[in-house]
Amino acid sequence: MKIVPVILCGGSGTRLWPLSRSGFPKQFLVLSGNQSLFQQTVARLMPLHSPTMPMDEWLVITHEEYRFLVLEQLREGHPVPATLLLEPSARNTAPALTLAALQATANGEDPILVVTPADQTVTRIDAFVTALRQAVAVAAADAIAILGIPPDRPETGYGYIRQSTTPGHQNLPMVASFVEKPDVATAQSFLESGDYFWNAGLFVLKASLWLRALQEFCPDILTAVTAAWSNRSSDAAFVRPDPKLFATIQAESIDYAVMERCPGSNFPIQMVPLDAGWNDLGGWDAVWQVGNRDEQGNAVMGDALLNATQDSLIVAQSRLVGTVGVKNLIIVETPDAVLVAARDQCQNVKKLVEHLVRQQREEYTCHRKVHRPWGWYDTIDAEGRFKVKRIQVKPGARLSLQKHHHRAEHWIVVKGTAEVTCGKKTFLLTENQSAYIPLGTVHRLANPGTIPLEIIEVQSGSYLGEDDIVRYADNYGRTAETT
Repeated sequence: MKIVPVILCGGSGTRLWPLSRSGFPKQFLVLSGNQSLFQQTVARLMPLHSPTMPMDEWLVITHEEYRFLVLEQLREGHPVPATLLLEPSARNTAPALTLAALQATANGEDPILVVTPADQTVTRIDAFVTALRQAVAVAAADAIAILGIPPDRPETGYGYIRQSTTPGHQNLPMVASFVEKPDVATAQSFLESGDYFWNAGLFVLKASLWLRALQEFCPDILTAVTAAWSNRSSDAAFVRPDPKLFATIQAESIDYAVMERCPGSNFPIQMVPLDAGWNDLGGWDAVWQVGNRDEQGNAVMGDALLNATQDSLIVAQSRLVGTVGVKNLIIVETPDAVLVAARDQCQNVKKLVEHLVRQQREEYTCHRKVHRPWGWYDTIDAEGRFKVKRIQVKPGARLSLQKHHHRAEHWIVVKGTAEVTCGKKTFLLTENQSAYIPLGTVHRLANPGTIPLEIIEVQSGSYLGEDDIVRYADNYGRTAETT
């Protein structure tokens, strides 16, 4: 039986601001261990592969904006044979899974889909793989398998699965019902009963079964997604559904669209217990829980100096952070924003993000250091009519052939070799050499070397926005409106 991992990789992770931004969300961050959450997701699925259960196709559903982040992190971590299904707009997880099912069945096959979010952690990989293999066996018997987490506290931030006393395939329990996020008293009763499990959003089922269930419960979504899928375009590893048709799709989650309607229906659903050190890192308190804590209960990431500090999380990205006489705090420092929150209030970080969105502040969208398919840039200083950037270009990469209407640029090479196109001239620069790009001149920067190229760019002009770019050629399929 063929297995197709389906990784849902389109979330924005607003509760983990200021590390998580809409342009670089939490699934691409390293919050535990030395790999990003997305890379960890790929790594823990890989042991599921076997000669009898081959995984020669992986599907990653993500936003158009994240396509190069996904490819780069796959290249750095585990270069599996992945197809990227690019959502032109966010429509929740049910349409995303439908895209995956249509892709998986396009060649007439009917594989088992192992569906997982990209932003969770698991500490016991062997237990995780064992549970997944049980779930695959359930799915092979034409049932839906959902993984349930045995609760260890009265958690109010998760939905719950209530198991039935009726056994199903492999003697695993059927699902009796799904329960919304409870209050504290109800969550405590769930914990004491032993019949309730956290809903981790992990599903295993045949692709055709998902499509049949969606046709039964939400046919409008299936019709709309199929229409957008039928008008798709493909480019190497990228598959893009029609953006106008996709925008008409009703936004709905996998749970609401199908799973919560399955108990008692013609679509059997069973629960596989997953006791594997799972955490969805839904907020900063969860990051503190999975962190390496000292004797005072503090978890530290980065350069921090603590005195009389207890049960706190301190994240320092760009400078020293000192604390004195504090307890139960979340402190997150980035080059352009600092968060200080009580640990028991960290779920309300999303309210700060809502303010940022209303005020149209850049701190919601991107970090000071912005990643691009060719490398990255870091805005060091800016005021009025000038901006200073540090730019790194990967070996063999190059920026688009472009011009600006409102700014001129000075480039100073500080590391590596630069190939500069300025007007009709193309020439090389090495360390300590520089070039001037006049306003309105067509130009390009490339790295012909084998080590990263770094330059300091000084912009000057009447308007310094990233949208002042007219592109004539680009290696990455970007338009004049994207950077």
